[in-house]
Amino acid sequence: MILATKRLLLAPWTDRDLAPFAALNADPEVMRYFPKALTTEESNALVDRLRGMWTDHGYGFAAVRRREDDAFIGMVGVQKVLNPAYPFAPAVEVGWRLAKAFWRQGYASEAARAALAHGFDVLGLAEIVAFTAVPNLPSRAVMASLGMTRDPVDDFLHPLLPEEHPLRPHVLYRLMRDDFRR
Repeated sequence: MILATKRLLLAPWTDRDLAPFAALNADPEVMRYFPKALTTEESNALVDRLRGMWTDHGYGFAAVRRREDDAFIGMVGVQKVLNPAYPFAPAVEVGWRLAKAFWRQGYASEAARAALAHGFDVLGLAEIVAFTAVPNLPSRAVMASLGMTRDPVDDFLHPLLPEEHPLRPHVLYRLMRDDFRR
């Protein structure tokens, strides 16, 4: 499956995506709201898990390329959250991670909007969520630009991070199909 926007293609992962994705995941600035930057091996294992989501569920986070020059810019998509440790699971989340060179150009919102449309229109989902660490204001701004809303009662402590970890407090944003603005 390939989703196309005016400037982007969201497509299945290929081996040519591994090196630029590993570089993105090794960048401390890109990964500042994650527990740590990833090694090449960890990044490749993540791609294997992402491919597995596609195999198991028929959708997941996709590799994103810019149409004008085929540049790999990151990953965006919707995927299932099945781990019962998350207080909102089971759910489907929309998420994104872009290389720093592609920040502040509207790519995250553009690609996420296409992923949301696919989730609501093709997959028939009633609700899609997004979550991030409290200090991740750039991602929270994207969530708001997509029409997602936050109720502080839904905020949570990330269940996979240690109690003392500074990124453990998380916010949860929600979007219902009927509230989605294309």
